[in-house]
Amino acid sequence: MAKLKLGVIGAGSWAVASHLPNLAKRPEVEFTAVCRHGAEALDQIKRDWGFAYASEDFTVVLDAAPDIVVVSSPGALHYTHAKSALFAGAHVMVEKPFTLTAAQAWDLVHTAAAMDRHIVVALGYNHKPMVAAAAAFMAEPYGVGRVEHLAIGMCSGTRTLLTDAGAYVKAAKGFAPEPGTWTDPAISGGGYAQAQLSHALGIALYLTGLSAREVFALTYRPDGARVEINDAAVIGYDGGAIGTLSGASAHPGYLAERDLLRVNIVGDAAQLDLDFQSDTVSWHSPTEGTRRAELPPEAGSYDCDGPPNRLVDLALGRTELNPSPGELGARSVEIVEALYTSAAERRPVQIGRPGKETR
Repeated sequence: MAKLKLGVIGAGSWAVASHLPNLAKRPEVEFTAVCRHGAEALDQIKRDWGFAYASEDFTVVLDAAPDIVVVSSPGALHYTHAKSALFAGAHVMVEKPFTLTAAQAWDLVHTAAAMDRHIVVALGYNHKPMVAAAAAFMAEPYGVGRVEHLAIGMCSGTRTLLTDAGAYVKAAKGFAPEPGTWTDPAISGGGYAQAQLSHALGIALYLTGLSAREVFALTYRPDGARVEINDAAVIGYDGGAIGTLSGASAHPGYLAERDLLRVNIVGDAAQLDLDFQSDTVSWHSPTEGTRRAELPPEAGSYDCDGPPNRLVDLALGRTELNPSPGELGARSVEIVEALYTSAAERRPVQIGRPGKETR
């Protein structure tokens, strides 16, 4: 069987620390072409991972006719790079934030459908046993009934990163991100909401299937910082559910490898609670009592092993299950975009969806 030709657009710190090692474990994948800024780093990555082609021009990657493409460039470039890869005929994995605007996100979803290609958003939590267990509880014969309230809270060690005071520990493995990748709003699109709450939203919206209709938010940016490090929002969803979204950057040394992350889903029939710090998923019904998922140790710890492996399996036709599709990414981007607009204009923001797929 011919191998899948891999193209990588934006081989930065996280791609080198996570995506490339995971894909190197797949014998079905051939490291074909890679792109990043910086000739010296590019040459080293080409040698270290055995890419046949390397260039600072992303079109060289697409000219190599890859079957799968990993887009891990800065957020502002995701839309252009992912759309170009889809038009080149590749299945695509896109780092989060998926895109910076909802219009871009939905355009990628429609483009992928038209090209009969898969999009996987790099939301690692969605591919972990905790979320799989929670999804099983949300299905029959359990479920929560009609969702009434969705509470999402996250605190992670990004304070130094988002204030230009230091690196993000998990990604600081050989290649530092380019200046501004996380903290120049024109490149990153924002701070904590883009960098981290995209993960939390991906979990919650995947489990509930909810789409937001209105967001009212506040953000906190300390003096001297270019992007916000804390966020809080109240959200109204289609169908009448309401909820909260809260994100905070922890002080150095408080959190190492584990994020404080909780998702609480309350329905009219039952409720489901996920606590990633304590590795627990529990379902409670007033008639059936409380049931807890049986999970392995460290089930709530984060890695991004799932998305690149899922990209390979989808491209090979070995599965149709995708816990982090482009459509989910688009519903998350809608909220983040509205959050920033609401905070800037100090008003509730309605989410319109011209041309959005019907759910």
